[in-house]
Amino acid sequence: MKKIALFLVASTLAGCTYGPEDDARRGLAAVKVPVVERTNYAYDVPVSAAGVTPAGEAALDAWMSSLGVGYGDRVYLDGMGASYARDDVARIAGRYGLLLAQGAPVTQGSIEPGTARIVVSRARATVPGCPDWDDTSNPNPGNGTMANYGCAVNANRAAMVANPEDLVFGRAGTGVIDPRTTIRALDSYRAQRPTGETGLQDITTKKEDK
Repeated sequence: MKKIALFLVASTLAGCTYGPEDDARRGLAAVKVPVVERTNYAYDVPVSAAGVTPAGEAALDAWMSSLGVGYGDRVYLDGMGASYARDDVARIAGRYGLLLAQGAPVTQGSIEPGTARIVVSRARATVPGCPDWDDTSNPNPGNGTMANYGCAVNANRAAMVANPEDLVFGRAGTGVIDPRTTIRALDSYRAQRPTGETGLQDITTKKEDK
């Protein structure tokens, strides 16, 4: 009888063990988090010692407009003609509120002589696998979070962030501190008169005759 009892206890304990796949969902941290991916778009324009031709500038402006270039994007110059095209490309990028970045990412294909390559590098944040309603809330013997836990918050964060790279590197402080900005909300709160100073409002639930 003792051997049978020990066997039953051992069987019960074995049935309550969980594999490594359950460890990620044993805490309160979301398993599905934003993933930042970067895509590079390249465009070659003809250049000379005088810079980019007027036709090339118009084509480059139209290309950037079609991409919807804006905050968070990076604009690079590459190729032997980059030095000739820098001023013209910087002026066009400035129309979209961007400055030329240093260096250039590696792109496919060779850059022909007499041309400069403009590269627009764009980061995009997504949360792969969300939403995920495959799990059932019961039974949950491991007390793990559901597969969809955190999907709404992280998906909204990925969709709303202006610069997806901030999710990876954060943002360094400027070192400039303005105390007036810090206490602006507190000053507004203090300046408001208490609502009870004017007495209670006379509110009725009866319909007024017009």
